[in-house]
Amino acid sequence: MNKYEQFYINGEWVNPVNKLKTLDVINPATEDVIGTIAMGDSDDVDSAVKAAKNAFETFGQTTTEERIEILQKIVEIYMTRSAEIAEMISIENGSPITLSRNAQAASGIGHFATALATLQNYNFEEIRGETVIRKEPIGVVGMITPWNWPINQISCKVGPAIAAGCTMVLKPTEIAPLNAILLAEVLHEAGLPKGVFNLINGDGPTVGEAMSAHPDIDMMSFTGSTRAGVAVAKGSADSVKRVHQELGGKSANIILDDADFANAVSRGTKHMFNNTGQSCNAPSRMLVPESRQAEAKEAAKKVADELIVGDPSSEETVMGPVVSDVQFNKIQGLIEKGIEEGAEVVVGGLGKPEGLNQGYFVKPTVFANVSNDMTIAREEIFGPVLCMIPYKDEEDAIKIANDTPYGLSGYISSEDPEHALSVARRIRSGNVHINNAPTGINDPFGGFKQSGNGREWGVFGFEEFLEIKAVLGYKPDEID
Repeated sequence: MNKYEQFYINGEWVNPVNKLKTLDVINPATEDVIGTIAMGDSDDVDSAVKAAKNAFETFGQTTTEERIEILQKIVEIYMTRSAEIAEMISIENGSPITLSRNAQAASGIGHFATALATLQNYNFEEIRGETVIRKEPIGVVGMITPWNWPINQISCKVGPAIAAGCTMVLKPTEIAPLNAILLAEVLHEAGLPKGVFNLINGDGPTVGEAMSAHPDIDMMSFTGSTRAGVAVAKGSADSVKRVHQELGGKSANIILDDADFANAVSRGTKHMFNNTGQSCNAPSRMLVPESRQAEAKEAAKKVADELIVGDPSSEETVMGPVVSDVQFNKIQGLIEKGIEEGAEVVVGGLGKPEGLNQGYFVKPTVFANVSNDMTIAREEIFGPVLCMIPYKDEEDAIKIANDTPYGLSGYISSEDPEHALSVARRIRSGNVHINNAPTGINDPFGGFKQSGNGREWGVFGFEEFLEIKAVLGYKPDEID
């Protein structure tokens, strides 16, 4: 077991300002303690923000070329640590090692490389008549990130913030925080100037609230639950800082009648169980024609039955545990609620998979005959639970898909691209995937409604960290 009882502030590892308080980090597959972290407070936030504010005075004025050189170094060093980061994520949040290696850790390289490419091709200034339009770094950014895709959500904020010339204070999730410590080591080795990146571990009610309310933080970038996102927005209101939020989802996956039906259902079910269902954009509501629900149930059950659930360190494992006992109990409660409200359990259900008595493992579960007013169709379960909802016709499917307070992603399966696009245009969500197409690293990622505001990834995410300034009355021709 390792102890991580310091914070990274102003380019060095420092002790907490006040009396040391620690939290155990748990391996969700074994329930063993794998490390301890220090838990910060508002005084630690003050120290980190002061460092970031001081660093912004110079880092905000660096040239594009200087920041390009830093990002190139970060990518180079990250690649040498990628396997270590993947293993750490697998241990602390339960992701199967193949997923951790090929998607979780790889996303970090992807976002830093994308920030680099964006910076290399970005114009921060243009002249329109007698007005100079400048795009300048917003300043000090507070970042709060989740446990489900930890390095992905950190890097898609930190990378473009560095590219923009911002400084930052990061509070990673306290549930799976150790990969963030590895990233801090990468940034330090890359020679990032002191105070540009600062890391404090802690919980939301203490460190998160102190960050949101801090008058010297110019922007809060938050990824997590809608409930916590509301708290961040309220805490930020008094200082009128920019608030960027990527929140929850309850995404509909419409299987149209002209889809390659069995393949579409299988593909959507596999996608739902990816990362043990712990993705904000998971296709958790599968909408199928009433007349074909039996066919859909058969295809979904086959996927669940064949899924290899178990030890995340095994190359054969497809689905690991959920991240914590809290998450496990929440999911069990919602499965029980689905049964009480009359949904049909096609496969899975309550309890742990056979032979997996230790660890926070959940049975891959498919419900059928779900109505959109059931609790399991309304609330974000954040686990391997698929809700199959029958629809009468296409208009009914679109109505059901949009009947949710969320709007992060949507999914359309059809063999006719024009048909799929016509339906996609009517879905109220930030992303719509035709035939489960993946999100590209340069595509804007974010939601409508209670799924948040603003966008991440690519140039769209980069511009979240910029302010626009108009310099008026610029007349160079009048100067002798």
